[in-house]
Amino acid sequence: MTRTLATAGRVLRQLRHDHRTMALLIVVPVLLMALVSWVFPAGVYAHIGLLMLGIFPFITMFLVTSIATLRERQTGTLERLLAMPMGKVDFILGYQLAFAVVSLVQALVAVLVGVLLLGLTITGPVWMAVLIAMSVAQLGTALGLAVSALAQTEFQAVQFLPAFLLPQLLLCGLLTPRSSMAAPLEAFSAILPLSYAYDALHRVATEGSFSGGLALDVAVL
Repeated sequence: MTRTLATAGRVLRQLRHDHRTMALLIVVPVLLMALVSWVFPAGVYAHIGLLMLGIFPFITMFLVTSIATLRERQTGTLERLLAMPMGKVDFILGYQLAFAVVSLVQALVAVLVGVLLLGLTITGPVWMAVLIAMSVAQLGTALGLAVSALAQTEFQAVQFLPAFLLPQLLLCGLLTPRSSMAAPLEAFSAILPLSYAYDALHRVATEGSFSGGLALDVAVL
């Protein structure tokens, strides 16, 4: 636990001094939500606005985590860390914990701006929307860590974005209900984690209480 917390603290200190990355993680999702609210009519934004709380942090966390971890491997930082009494699990959990703190701030800012300034309506509890947005951001972090192990360059890490993220965006139910898809696509969407993120955010937006379906979606995430 000490090594994990030390890793998380180091990552947070690096992020604190990297103003561009912090702007990408905190400010850009809010600006994209504002853009969506201006592009679509109020009725449409009420339907998809909350869903953007999950999708935008998911993408930004994936990019930042995959490139940051790959950079540590390229510069030799990871080798020096692993030469110390620290294992790979300590490293991975430290990164997850650090970005969990960032994702909590990210989710709080996005939800507050959406509700207070952009007119976003949430039928369910607001804290549940924050929890799910944070979970989806952590999902992006986990996928970014996985992709960083496969990429050799930062350009390759970016190339994995369409391969890992776009199929999930297309099949999660955002563009068309999963039940209306062809049977093979519907079956494939059932193993994609973003499908459960979409379902959870949709339930929070439309249901007023905590249901068994929502509990299942959160458990999968």
